[in-house]
Amino acid sequence: MANVLDLRRRIRSVKNTRQITKAMKMVSAAKLRRAQERAIASRPYAQMLSRMLSNVAAAAAAMDDSSELPLLAVRDEKKIQLLLVSSDSGLAGGFNANLFRVVRKFIGEHQGAEIGIEAVGRKGRDYFRRLGSNLTGYHHGIFDKPKYEEAAAIARTLSERYAKGEIDALYLAVNEFKNVMAPAISLRRILPIELPESQEQHDYIFEQPPAELLSKLLPRYVELQVFRALLESNSAYNAARMTAMDKASSNAADVIDTLTLNMNRVRQASITREIIEIVSGAAAL
Repeated sequence: MANVLDLRRRIRSVKNTRQITKAMKMVSAAKLRRAQERAIASRPYAQMLSRMLSNVAAAAAAMDDSSELPLLAVRDEKKIQLLLVSSDSGLAGGFNANLFRVVRKFIGEHQGAEIGIEAVGRKGRDYFRRLGSNLTGYHHGIFDKPKYEEAAAIARTLSERYAKGEIDALYLAVNEFKNVMAPAISLRRILPIELPESQEQHDYIFEQPPAELLSKLLPRYVELQVFRALLESNSAYNAARMTAMDKASSNAADVIDTLTLNMNRVRQASITREIIEIVSGAAAL
């Protein structure tokens, strides 16, 4: 059984750990607020672009032949490119582990296809490198502070590969921000682009052919999908880390209470034993 001195040292160590987890929770809460604001601010723009894309596509289908656009070409999925958005650091509960489990299931369901993984974040790269997966690229340092230019560069590279026929499909695996308690894991196909159906048609006056305008909008649509994935994943990560640090602080408090109770019991037993020895010695005299 541990003595009083050992228990005091353990209590002091757990208290120090609790101070760190509380500080990390506060930092994650501040980052979450900023990341959530950016993610929410991008949603109206994405909705407007999707609505505009559907209307331009409808006009292009009525006036011109838009089926030859490379980003709309549908092919057999023999070569699949997977864009995996994970974090650079851990301490966020099952944020990365749950996403990797979904990706591994996806790979198992497409064993007949050649799958390449483009990793955003160090955790995803390290995990699938250990599994011996085909890593086609790695992007480090863009997860914590996503920038549109960096997301657009990734999207342009992958779109060019798809247009050249080097890949037959592009999938995106990401944790999307749902609420503070748990993220929503999303694994969806973004290439070839599935044009959204327009609920209401607008009578546009086009200064250039609709098909030509559509060819300029499609790459922007892919860039926005990648950028939004980074924003949503960053928000979800900070929420998961805040929750994990809150649970760690609560568990540390429980450990401190248990250790304090054990220390008091050990100290009381030591005092009782000393009293018995004194009384026994006095009786013997």
